[in-house]
Amino acid sequence: MNFSKNLIVICLLIIFTSCVDKTTKETDHFSINIENSKKHYSPEDDLIVEVISEKGKPIDSVVYFLNSHRLDISGNTLSLSDQKLGQRNLSAKIYSGGKEYHASQEITILSAIKPKLYTYKILESYPHDIKAYTQGLEFHNGILYESTGQYRQSSLRKTDYKTGEVLEKVDLAKHYFGEGLTILNNKIYQLTWQENTGFIYNLETLEQTGTFVYGKSREGWGLCNDGTHIYKSDGTDRIWTLNPNTLAEKDYIEIYTNTSKIKSVNELEWVEGKIYANIYQQGSIAIINPKNGAVEGVIDLTTLKDEVTQHPQLDVLNGIAYKGEENILYITGKNWDKLFKIEVVTK
Repeated sequence: MNFSKNLIVICLLIIFTSCVDKTTKETDHFSINIENSKKHYSPEDDLIVEVISEKGKPIDSVVYFLNSHRLDISGNTLSLSDQKLGQRNLSAKIYSGGKEYHASQEITILSAIKPKLYTYKILESYPHDIKAYTQGLEFHNGILYESTGQYRQSSLRKTDYKTGEVLEKVDLAKHYFGEGLTILNNKIYQLTWQENTGFIYNLETLEQTGTFVYGKSREGWGLCNDGTHIYKSDGTDRIWTLNPNTLAEKDYIEIYTNTSKIKSVNELEWVEGKIYANIYQQGSIAIINPKNGAVEGVIDLTTLKDEVTQHPQLDVLNGIAYKGEENILYITGKNWDKLFKIEVVTK
């Protein structure tokens, strides 16, 4: 009796394995070949692509995709000019004999330009709360709004930037670690770090009116907006675009130079069509093209930390605010006792 049961099990396993093998082999009928293949590509490249029939099956038609976006290909040439940077999945749907097959391969697209290098000139400095662990900074109608972090110390603040006086302050509950903020349509949006929660406040009263959660992004780090959309960093190389009504993550860009990926993207500020981003623990700001993620410039601020009072809790540069003045930024950091008005100049 046991022998018969074992025999049945073995037979079922053989049948199942045969089915799996057959399904697996279906994906091996075709492959994608890039004639001018190389390790990395840039938006200036045109790929010459073709589908190879590995088993001699006829190819009736092919449709190409980069990630989930269908591509328009002229002949067998694929232009990367309008594509986002980063690791992308080049895939093909192949139609042959009334059946649909699939083939794919990974490619990496880097920026086509070398970032311009900038430094700074201090124009003015203002008092800043040395106990403020700055996470977000943004001007609205001449008032500086600030989000601070650390458990049991996180807050949302409305300040007079010239005197450093905190005009109004909302403390977060002790189990929230405050992160970036941005202001859009008379609302303040504030992130928390690992609590998967964002807060919405009335701009005038600082009363909390709602919350939102992160659907796809890993954590909450920085926020900014372009007047229509909200952008969010999560501590990786990605910046997400959020729906301004639902706060859901719609899409993202990956941040790359012409040679490498930029990780730990932190506090964000929208400046004249570009995203300015603190790079955590780097003492620099990346100037990012929001359409494709290319780093077009880097502002070296590594020596600015030397201009503040040195103390045991002093931490990294973090805090970018723009007031509409050409080439002028307002910069501070975590537990810095100064806010700097700087001019950005070519290095």
